[in-house]
Amino acid sequence: MRRYRGLIILIAILLCSCEGTTFQSSVPAYPVRVVINTKTMFTGFTPENTNAYITVNEEGYKENGVFKQPVTVTDAWGYGGIVVYVSLAGYVAFDLACPYCAAHGLRRACIMEGIYAECPECGEQYELAGGYAIPQHQKSTESLRQMNIIASEDKLTITQKQ
Repeated sequence: MRRYRGLIILIAILLCSCEGTTFQSSVPAYPVRVVINTKTMFTGFTPENTNAYITVNEEGYKENGVFKQPVTVTDAWGYGGIVVYVSLAGYVAFDLACPYCAAHGLRRACIMEGIYAECPECGEQYELAGGYAIPQHQKSTESLRQMNIIASEDKLTITQKQ
């Protein structure tokens, strides 16, 4: 019986120590469903093409800033649009909404400038080349909100990270 009592106390301590460790992003969780076909439409978007990117928002799909195709009724692009980026670590995807502005009640989408997603409102830049979208000017204490990305043989599927 003593062993069980000790085990119960240990489990209770572990459960209490986990409280408050869940990160809550300033960027609201909006629906995300983006599918990128790498065999037909975006043939140059490969893991070897480092620093290439595709953005998706209400204006459509753009590859490296050039319009490629409109969105469909089944697409969902998060709070500020989505960027899918070929980083040094492979494919990564983020919501383009600026967390600093979102924390201050503003909905601003970052604009891709080379390896950076830059907020036109506050000027914060998020570096994507390493695969983490880390703020460069320390205005924001958060990185861009990361998305799930599933790569199959001929497509990339991006969804909201839980």
